[in-house]
Amino acid sequence: MTSDLLADARALGPELVRLRRALHRQPETGLHLPRTQEAVLAELSGLDGVELSAGTALSSVVAVVRGTAAPGPGASVLLRADMDALPLTEAGGWEHASRVPGAMHACGHDLHTAMLVGAARLLSERRHRLAGDAVLAFQPGEEGHDGARLMLDEGLLAAAGRPPVAAYALHVTSTSPLGRYGNRSGPALAASGTLVVTVRGAGGHSAWPHHARDPIPATAELILALQSLVTRQFDALEPVLLGIGTVHAGTAANIVPEQARFEATLRALDDGTMARLAEGAQRVVRGIAAAHGLEADAEYRPGYPVTVNDPAEADFVAGAVAGLHGAERFVRESRPGLVSDDIGRILARVPGVMTGLGACPPGLDPAKAAGNHSPHAVFDDAVVPEGAALFADLALRRLDAAAEAAM
Repeated sequence: MTSDLLADARALGPELVRLRRALHRQPETGLHLPRTQEAVLAELSGLDGVELSAGTALSSVVAVVRGTAAPGPGASVLLRADMDALPLTEAGGWEHASRVPGAMHACGHDLHTAMLVGAARLLSERRHRLAGDAVLAFQPGEEGHDGARLMLDEGLLAAAGRPPVAAYALHVTSTSPLGRYGNRSGPALAASGTLVVTVRGAGGHSAWPHHARDPIPATAELILALQSLVTRQFDALEPVLLGIGTVHAGTAANIVPEQARFEATLRALDDGTMARLAEGAQRVVRGIAAAHGLEADAEYRPGYPVTVNDPAEADFVAGAVAGLHGAERFVRESRPGLVSDDIGRILARVPGVMTGLGACPPGLDPAKAAGNHSPHAVFDDAVVPEGAALFADLALRRLDAAAEAAM
C-alpha cells in the first residue's frame, strides 16, 4: 500500500510543484488570502467524495474526504496546512520568486499547501480504503494572526460531524537536511507573546537636550536591561527568550523626538514562565523610564500557547515515516524549539503532533543555509510529493487503527 501511495504522489509531483511555485510568486499575508483560497478551491473542486467549505472570518478552506471503507461513519482525522506568507521582500533571483513587493513565502507555507492538496487527491482516489473521514484544514493567518483559533471558532473540529481522533501537521525547515523528518514528545514549540513599549518624553532641538526629555537613551538602556532580565532572573537551563524585533524613534538627526517605540517577542515553554517573563519585562520598563524622568507604556499581548506533541501520536508518525520512506529518514528531536505556531491551539484539544521536514536543497550546507523567515530562505520542491504521501498515509493508517480499536 505504501509503495503505491508514494509512487502516485511522485507522479503528482510536477503538478504539485507547479502549484507551489504559483503560490510562491503571489504570496498573501494575514487572514485574508483571496488568491490563495481561490487556487486551493480550484485544485480541489470536482474531487470524488470531497466536501468543500470556506471560512467567513478568514479565507480558510476545509475539505472533508469521506471514506467508504468503514461500515458506519467511522472516525475522523485532521490534517492541517498553513497558507500565509510573511511581510518581507524576497532576495532570491529564481524564476518563481515573489512578484509581490513586501511579501514572501519565507516559512514554506506554500509547500505545506501544495502537500495538503496532494494528500486530498491521493485520499480521494483511496476512499474505498479510508476507514472514516479525513478533514483537511487549509489555514490562513498562522504568522501572528491566530488563524487556528478562528478556524476552531468556526467549527473546524465538527467539520466531519464528530471530533477528530488525531491531528497532524508538517513544517518544512530550510536548515535541515533534505527529506529528514523529526519530532519529539511533549512540549515541542514555545508559547509566545509580544511586548509593545512606548517611551514618552518631550521633544526639542538636539543642540539643547537639557530643554527636552530625550526618550532614545532610555530606550537603549531598556533594550539592554531586558536582555539582562533573561540572563539574570531565569535559570540558564530554562528555555526563555526575549528578542527585540522593531525599534522606531525620531525623524531627523537634529530633533529630539517626543517618543520612542519598540516591540519584543517573548518565548517560553510553560505558562508560568511566560507570566514571570511578561511581568518582569513590564517592571523593568517602568523602572528605567522613571529613572530617566520619563513615562512608558508596556503592553503585553499574549500570543500562542505551547505546542505539546502527544507521545503516542509522535511515535505513530515515526512509524509511518519508517514504513513509507525508511526508518533512517526519521530522527527523534532531543530539544524543543523556541519558534511558535498556532497548531498548539488544535493540539490542546486533539491529540496530535507537529513534525518537521528538512527542505534544504542539495549543494547547500544545512548549517550555513538561510533559515526560515530569512529573505534568502530556499526550500527544495522535492519534499512536496513526499509530504503529500505522508499526510495521506497518516490519515489512512490512523483511521485503520481507530476502526480496529472500535471492533
